[in-house]
Amino acid sequence: MPAVTTAEGTEVDYRISGSGPGLLLVHGSTSDSASNFVLLEPHLARHRTLILPDYAGSGRTPLPAGGRLTVDTLAGQMAAVLEQRSEGPVDVAGASLGAVVAAALAADHPHLVRRLVLIVGWARNDDPRQSLALGLWRHLAETDEWAYQRYITLLAHSPGYLAALGDERLHALAAAPVVTDGVRRQLDLDLVADIRDRLPRILAPTLVVGASRDQVVPVAHARELHAGIAGSRYAELDSGHNVLLEKPRQLAELISDFLD
Repeated sequence: MPAVTTAEGTEVDYRISGSGPGLLLVHGSTSDSASNFVLLEPHLARHRTLILPDYAGSGRTPLPAGGRLTVDTLAGQMAAVLEQRSEGPVDVAGASLGAVVAAALAADHPHLVRRLVLIVGWARNDDPRQSLALGLWRHLAETDEWAYQRYITLLAHSPGYLAALGDERLHALAAAPVVTDGVRRQLDLDLVADIRDRLPRILAPTLVVGASRDQVVPVAHARELHAGIAGSRYAELDSGHNVLLEKPRQLAELISDFLD
C-alpha cells in the first residue's frame, strides 16, 4: 500500500481502486477503508479512481504521538493524501465520522475538494441522547468487548435488516467489531467532534445523505448538516446508520448521480 507522511510526522496508509475521475472515500470511526466500503467500492470503482485512506488508529496508520485525535488531525491526513495523489481538486465522500472529517477537509482545504458527499454525519455534539448512546458505546469498549460488539450491532443497523440475516450471519456480524486503542481514541473524538463553525466555509457543491432509521446519529443531524451548508442537496435512505452495508447499491447511485 502507498503511504504519505503528514506535516505532523504521521505516516498515512492508503490504497487505490478503479479508474476514472478521483474520488476520496473517508471511512467512519472504529472501522477502516477496506471493511467500511467493501460493498460500496465495487459499484463506484467502475467509473472512478477511488482513493481509500485509513486515518489514524485504523489499518496500518498509527495514532499520533500522545494518542489524542482531533478533527484537524484527521482532515490534515486526508489533505496530505490528496496533495500527493492528485493534481487538482477531486470529489470527496465520507460516512459517519468520515463525513465530519470530509466536511472539515472541504472547509479548510477548499482547493482540494471538487464536490462533497456527507453520509450519516453530524455537525454538533450537544444532543443529550446522542451523547448517552455514544458514551455507552465508549464505556463498553473499555469494560466489556462482548457487550460492545452486540450493542453497536443493534444500534447501527435497522431491525428489519438484522432480522432478515438469520442466526449465523447475525452472529458473524456481531462478532466482527474489535476493540483497539485506535478504536477507543476514535470513539473519544466521536463524543466531542463539532464542526458547526466550518459549515459556512464549505463552498464545494454538496450532497448530504441521511438514514431514516439511524439510531447512532439520528437523521435530524443529517438534516441539520444540509440546512447549514448553503446550496446543498439532501437525500434520505430507509436504513440504519450503517447504510454502507444495508443499501450499498442505492447509495452508490445517489453518489454517482450527484457527482456526474
